[in-house]
Amino acid sequence: MKKMNKKTKALMKTLTTENVAVIHAAFEDTPRTVAFVEVDKLMSDGGKCETAFMLTNSIDDAWYTGDKVNYIGPDKACRSTSVGDFVLVGKTKYECKSAGWSKV
Repeated sequence: MKKMNKKTKALMKTLTTENVAVIHAAFEDTPRTVAFVEVDKLMSDGGKCETAFMLTNSIDDAWYTGDKVNYIGPDKACRSTSVGDFVLVGKTKYECKSAGWSKV
């Protein structure tokens, strides 16, 4: 089987994945985008929100060092995503609730 070159891999990645923005607002004075998270393009918006939530919560390691996360926060460290924070999928913003997500 022939290996894909870097350009082909990058093209395949753009066809199958997208980035969603994670916005921390629950404990901040002003909402702030802290990361872009890579998700599967074919997932539902709810699935994309859940994936972003999972990937921006520290469990075994600091979430902002993950492979599928592009951390853009202003500090060297960042809290985990919580109830009251947002995920932007395309042009639609979702708020994290205690159970699930609500379109804003």
